[in-house]
Amino acid sequence: METIRENTENYMHELKAWLNETENAPLEEMDAFFAQRVGTYEEHMLSHWSEDYVRLAASLPSDTERILDLGCGTGLELDEIYRFFPDMQVVGVDLSEAMLQKLREKHSGRALKLICGSYFTEPFPGPFDAAVSFESLHHFTAAEKLPLYKKICDALAPGGVFLNCDYIACCDEEETLLRETCDRRRRRDHIPDAAFIHFDTPLTAEHEMQVLRDAGFADVSVDPSPDATLIIAKKR
Repeated sequence: METIRENTENYMHELKAWLNETENAPLEEMDAFFAQRVGTYEEHMLSHWSEDYVRLAASLPSDTERILDLGCGTGLELDEIYRFFPDMQVVGVDLSEAMLQKLREKHSGRALKLICGSYFTEPFPGPFDAAVSFESLHHFTAAEKLPLYKKICDALAPGGVFLNCDYIACCDEEETLLRETCDRRRRRDHIPDAAFIHFDTPLTAEHEMQVLRDAGFADVSVDPSPDATLIIAKKR
């Protein structure tokens, strides 16, 4: 497995310092977090990940016609996908109606169906040639992801692919530290386990890939990056 970050020791030192500084900050509910930031969301995301949006779009197979977009937000990944595939048929799922409204305004007239809800519970009207997700799934545990990934795999046509471009933990220490911090702050703030909150708890690449294999994907590969690692999972 290739290295996610070159200087893991320095990165972990800075992460621990940041967690200590923000220890008393209350956890925010996911939909409210994004609704409050919809006006600045695109500028913030593009300042960090503009090249990764292009990388995701360019990695879709050339014969892709219909995709599922998990956590589509305002559609920054779709902005790039439509440059490569102007006639792409898209089903997008997101918790934030404010985000989806901005996406509708940008891409009215496209073959675009948007679902406001949780991708854990909403049905996926497949089959799809591909599924994509960008910086959305790093808030969930392996146990939470496994049934979701099985659902994604079931919604794909034979030979379909799932492209997940996301924040990946650089090491077991980071994964464990963030999960323990999140769980402790949830208990402190009396937040139910089922509530979606905005706090990053990424898996390592090894653990992420194993969940995908356990979900039924036959071939899983990783293109590491300190910003947004691209994991490609193929269905038989």
